[in-house]
Amino acid sequence: MGSSIFDIGVSGINAAQASLATTSHNIANAASTGFHRQSTRQSTQVPQETGSGFFGKGAMVETVQRAYSRFLEGAVLTAQTQESYLQTYESQISQIDNLLADPTAGLSPALQSFFAGVQDVASNPASVPSRQAMISQANMLVARFQTFDARLNELRIGVNRQIGDAATQINSVAQNISDLNDEILRTASGTGNQPNDLLDKRDQLVADLNKLVRATTIAQADGTINVFIGTGQPLVLNSQAFALTASPSAADPQNDELFYVSNGTRIPISASSLQGGSLGALLAFRSETLDTVQNNLGRVAVVLAQTVNDQHRLGQDLTGALGGNFFNVPGAQVLNNANNSAGAAVITATNSNVGALTASDYRLSFNAGTWTLTRLTDSTVSTFAAFPQTIAGITFASPSGVAANGDSYLIQPTRQGARDISVAVTDTARIAAAAPTRTASTLTNTGSATIGAGTVNTPPPPNANLQQPVTITFTSPTTFNVSGVGTGNPVGVVYTPGANITYNGWTTQIVGTPAAGDTFSVVPNTGGTADNRNALLLAGLQTRNMVANGTASYQSAYGLMVSDVGNRAREIQVQSDAQTALVKQTVASQQSLSGVNLDEEAANLIRFQQAYQASGKVLSIAATLFDSILGIIQ
Repeated sequence: MGSSIFDIGVSGINAAQASLATTSHNIANAASTGFHRQSTRQSTQVPQETGSGFFGKGAMVETVQRAYSRFLEGAVLTAQTQESYLQTYESQISQIDNLLADPTAGLSPALQSFFAGVQDVASNPASVPSRQAMISQANMLVARFQTFDARLNELRIGVNRQIGDAATQINSVAQNISDLNDEILRTASGTGNQPNDLLDKRDQLVADLNKLVRATTIAQADGTINVFIGTGQPLVLNSQAFALTASPSAADPQNDELFYVSNGTRIPISASSLQGGSLGALLAFRSETLDTVQNNLGRVAVVLAQTVNDQHRLGQDLTGALGGNFFNVPGAQVLNNANNSAGAAVITATNSNVGALTASDYRLSFNAGTWTLTRLTDSTVSTFAAFPQTIAGITFASPSGVAANGDSYLIQPTRQGARDISVAVTDTARIAAAAPTRTASTLTNTGSATIGAGTVNTPPPPNANLQQPVTITFTSPTTFNVSGVGTGNPVGVVYTPGANITYNGWTTQIVGTPAAGDTFSVVPNTGGTADNRNALLLAGLQTRNMVANGTASYQSAYGLMVSDVGNRAREIQVQSDAQTALVKQTVASQQSLSGVNLDEEAANLIRFQQAYQASGKVLSIAATLFDSILGIIQ
């Protein structure tokens, strides 16, 4: 029995010592990231059977376990993944929001200044300084477009770089997880005990990974975990780590694409499948906000340039010539590097109706004799079998080559609009402020009829006979004849007061009561340097709804874009603040179970110290008993 008391005392000392060591370990790691509080799990040793019954043989330490809840850990991972996503998205979109909403450096002041210059020319059509100011304001507007586009491209380059950095970090974390898997497997093999500190390190790596991209883990029976991302691509399988790499996309070289590397083969990963974390935010920001803003800005530039050109070409400059293009209009971009077949079809895309353009890119693909056009913003699909086709203001054609199944083309109607717009007019004399025709009444007319100033018909180009003289001669108060090149010289035309009279690309009206023999003429506007009729029409474009199928003006389309970005930025900010608060609550719940409470550990130190001292007292008593027995024997 004395021997048993010794054994019991020793077991108590060992148990107390193990608990003291574990408590000390907790205290030392109270500030260690990812550490979970540990505790010893004790049980009684197998009792000794005697004739008087079973006598206990003391305590034993079964294992050291950590305070861990899979549910709470999962909640923290989910919350932190979303927090990282929102914080990254907010940091990116705020840069665009600040750029577009600047009241002095924004696009709206530049648009207003340009049209103020046009209005000045309308007020002083023969003034060279006014004309030079209009050209200068146009160059300033173009510079503002190009500056905005350059800044957006800088953001795109920055996003691409961050995507590459995120891929590198993911690879490093994945390799560390696989190394820990191997170490945990070797350490725990055959013991049945868990290497808690290694598990903590691995869990922290999983948490770090989820801040980069949403990942799922599956625990294996041998203590290792498998990690998956995207639509199930394995990132870690036992002790094997796979890698991601980023490089320019074949479909759109401006954007870096992520590839999954397996056995030396690069497999592209759909950006939409990588959600959560900073990587998911970067990919979502680029497709949802950056692309849309750059396309919208380009659309305003394209519509402005084309519609101003359309009206400018209907006017007459100081030399008497018809107006030319005032702006150089950016064209649509076709990228066909995504072809996976031997097809050689050449595809062209022309912005034939700028008012119908959207802010979306398009994917044109060929399969089994059918062309499919997908609008990428909402996946709206149009199909056709032959060219040419005009859809959403874009005319598609295939001037040469034969398509093969799998051919794919990326169409960007407005992406480079803000970058490529430029001013075509450098000579002030080439500003077409005047109308190319003027009307006149013969002085000998006896009736009360009068003829209007007339307008040039749209759309351009102007009629080839626009500036050919035309004479309208009334044969009676209700009929007239028309003579002039290109008119067909009709006779007996019925006269309706105020009705449109249209020939050779112009339209005018005659009102009042004419008399037989009265004549009116439409002739070239020779010497019309003081004419401002076309300049007034150019100035009027500022408030006309020319964008989005006639539902928005240039400035309202830009304002809507600014509003959308601002609202989205505010929404992301609110969500980010709320998510940060949620993370704090979730971490607090997790720490209430797994965190180290120094007050509690201090109490444990005293408790285990007393247990150690009590077990030592047991040994002391056992030694006294043993000495007494030795004394009796002597």
